[in-house]
Amino acid sequence: QVQLVESGGGLVQPGGSLRLSCAASRSIFSIYAMGWYRQPPGKQRVLVATITSSGSTNYANSVKGRFTVSRDNAKNTLYLQMNSLKPEDTAVYFCNAIVISGASQTTYWGQGTQVTVSS
Repeated sequence: QVQLVESGGGLVQPGGSLRLSCAASRSIFSIYAMGWYRQPPGKQRVLVATITSSGSTNYANSVKGRFTVSRDNAKNTLYLQMNSLKPEDTAVYFCNAIVISGASQTTYWGQGTQVTVSS
């Protein structure tokens, strides 16, 4: 099992920056993939960015060039650096981890952290 705890959310003005962190309860070195998703008010949860154990990344078109996902295996932590924030980035941000064990795959989620972009 993996427990995930997000932090770093808050209120920021348009054009500002935030860095989200997702601390895992165990080593993330062998976790197949980790990612960030977000859920705007009244909408479905959607992918923001993912990163595999080999370091390959993938981003939603809406955040390319503004957000950067990274992982620090030594600290068991996933990050999301968010720059040039826009009001439409307002959402609850969740991290997840996909663990593969043999033929099974399990996805774990954190509890989420609120990001509000407003003047």
